Amino acid sequence: MDFDQLTTFLEVARQGSFSRAGEKVFRSQSAVSAQIRQLEQEYGDRLLDRSGKTVKLTPAGQVFYEYAERMKALREESLVAVADHSSTPRGTLRVGANEATCLYVLPEVFGEYCRRYPPVQISIYRNFSYKIVEKLENGQVEVGVLTLPITSPSLKIQPIFRDKLLLMVSPKNPLAKHKVVPVSEAVKYPLLFPKTGHTRRMLDKLFRPYNSELQVRMELPSIGMIKSFVAADLGVSLISASFARDEVDAGRVKLIDLQDVELYRELGLAYRRDRTLSVASTAFITLLRQMTGAGKKADA
Repeated sequence: MDFDQLTTFLEVARQGSFSRAGEKVFRSQSAVSAQIRQLEQEYGDRLLDRSGKTVKLTPAGQVFYEYAERMKALREESLVAVADHSSTPRGTLRVGANEATCLYVLPEVFGEYCRRYPPVQISIYRNFSYKIVEKLENGQVEVGVLTLPITSPSLKIQPIFRDKLLLMVSPKNPLAKHKVVPVSEAVKYPLLFPKTGHTRRMLDKLFRPYNSELQVRMELPSIGMIKSFVAADLGVSLISASFARDEVDAGRVKLIDLQDVELYRELGLAYRRDRTLSVASTAFITLLRQMTGAGKKADA
């Protein structure tokens, strides 16, 4: 058995498909099948059930899956340990963050990090915060930048960034001439909501008292779409101030304070309490704290 076979097996189990696993590991479906056959021959048992539309683990495969994950994690830990014999960051930095954080908060941090430590390869796991917590807890990601609040006994969490949510309107919208707008006035206009996520939950709570007069024109899957549609005057929305900085500077949208309510999106830095961080991760955390102005004291 080699680690390529191990990686292929894990991907087939996760994807439930030889073809989709092949896309992930950059191999043909026939090559993936050959690797699985070799593993099954070595272990003397069928590891995957191919009888249905979706490939599933057999009982023997379920046992092997746990060992395969542990072996893969141990290999990655050994690579980090060897890389850390040097005081200069190298190897791979594994960071988890959601899409908006990757697009609007971290680019400058990553840019500076690459200038300082060019040998380090950066691997970004993009997903919702609760998914990143899972990856942190099982060791597949070493550092996470999460939307707070997050509770996990195994993680050390420190607030690093706080961004105010503001009403975003088109310059053509009648509200654009105001500096402050009450929520009761904002609900008179069609609203553009994100489909899911922390901001959506905040908006649902904010607008709950106005359900009878609420006009939700669209539920959109990305912040980029929300910004474009607000700029086209299709409706109004709430957004973290830093996410719309470029559009405000270009005069495409205007941000307005809400009256009698202050909403914030807060990000936290997270990593395992019980693990020694790699030199690459330690350097990233130090730089992230410096560039976001975060204090040194963790909140959890």
